Amino acid sequence: MARILIKNGRVWDGERFSFTDILTDGDRIVKMEPYLSDDATYTYDATDKTVSAGLVDAHVHMRGVSTDRFGTPIETSSFPFGVTAAADASGEQGDRALLERFMLRNVVFAKAKIQNNRADLCKTEERLRVFEDRAVGIKVYFDTTISEVVDTAPLRQICEFAHARGLRVMVHSSHAPVPMSALLQTLRVGDILTHSFHGGIHNASEDDFESMREAQARGVVIDVGFAGHVHTDFAILRQAIEQGALPDVISTDITKLSAYTRGGRYGMTMCMSIAKQLGMREEDIFKAVTANPARALGKADEWGCLRVGRKADLAVFDETNEGYDLTDKAGHRVSSRFGYRCVLTLCDGQVVYRNG
Repeated sequence: MARILIKNGRVWDGERFSFTDILTDGDRIVKMEPYLSDDATYTYDATDKTVSAGLVDAHVHMRGVSTDRFGTPIETSSFPFGVTAAADASGEQGDRALLERFMLRNVVFAKAKIQNNRADLCKTEERLRVFEDRAVGIKVYFDTTISEVVDTAPLRQICEFAHARGLRVMVHSSHAPVPMSALLQTLRVGDILTHSFHGGIHNASEDDFESMREAQARGVVIDVGFAGHVHTDFAILRQAIEQGALPDVISTDITKLSAYTRGGRYGMTMCMSIAKQLGMREEDIFKAVTANPARALGKADEWGCLRVGRKADLAVFDETNEGYDLTDKAGHRVSSRFGYRCVLTLCDGQVVYRNG
């Protein structure tokens, strides 16, 4: 079992930045102290770089778990971007044994359908049984272009079904049939609104983000769910940040249609770079990709945190010529020659990605 020493980096432990060295032994972190000089199988100099708890992507689509149209080979779409844990936001295929074969830590949301403005939960119950304890919630497309939905009645049905089983609900909110305030009033503590900064009708800016702030105060989780430029209006996200209506979680909604291609080298680091360009502070960005999504997925005691004795899941980042160029559906463009780049990822104490 390897001993890995990471020295001289600025460390994000899930809650704050500090300067310390990190020593791993096997699959665990065994020391976090300045100026370590212990013997190691491999030493990495992180001077001028940020060492973070492994990133947690709360909204992805895994090959073999999500539909064939969207599912991407998830480890090759995660490890090169510093992501060591993720949640599939569909759960229409596969089983618990498949999820166990991934080295990437994972959970799943089982899909609930809406037909004729009623919740259809028969397949959902079957998927929950198949995924067992890997199922942490239910995903619903509250979207008139995907589901036969006209009001919040089926969403209330799905929430009641989920909450009675101790599960959270993740709501895809683009093209919702009701104002965001009505949608958010249906959700409870721990439920997740994704694509929260979409454009078009019924978007969050229509009430100056007041319904979003009220929902966050009640414990509803606000997730960007970028999807590149597809489900995010960059002007609305910028406005929200300027007004202090910050997202709790930054996720990619990565699929095989977007991985490595959308706007450049699409993945979590690009989403973080865009959030920074639009005005988010670095502390808020890193919290939104580590501790916050871990907590939102019920994994705060396992993911998104660097502590002695915890699993050795971490990533190292710098900022370099990792450029991007995206234009959303409303014509708002974000572009830069520079951005976050992952240079090293450890999962379970093993090097699973290295760049340079």
